[in-house]
Amino acid sequence: MEPETFPDELIDALIGVQRLLRRRLRRQIAPQLRGAEVELLRLVVAQPGIGISDAAKDLYLASNSVSTLVNQLSRQGYLVRETDPADRRAARLMPTAAAEARLAEWRKRRGELVRDGLAGLDEADREALAAAIPALRTLADNLHEEAEET
Repeated sequence: MEPETFPDELIDALIGVQRLLRRRLRRQIAPQLRGAEVELLRLVVAQPGIGISDAAKDLYLASNSVSTLVNQLSRQGYLVRETDPADRRAARLMPTAAAEARLAEWRKRRGELVRDGLAGLDEADREALAAAIPALRTLADNLHEEAEET
């Protein structure tokens, strides 16, 4: 692999895996949620009580976009807005039991899909992927830091 084509090939491979997982999961779990909705649910489950502006910052989205997602997920019964006792104008986002169950099912199905895919690889490829995980995490951290600086 040529050094100048490596970034594009890496991106294409990562996006390809993500796209296939998302499509397969969409078919298995109803009702369907968009990627941004799943990302927001994951964030709220991990950080119950997060505010809309903090969620927007963490997801690199505009606050009005997050508000739209919150409205959609609230209508579906996945999120509840609670008034922040310290600032009555601010809302805190809380996951519902349905959201937590939905994410648990999503994680379970995603894990099954990836395990099935890994089972089709030879040992050397599985080891290469396992060895790449720390580098991919560092790459994500580097990209996250660069995004915060802009």
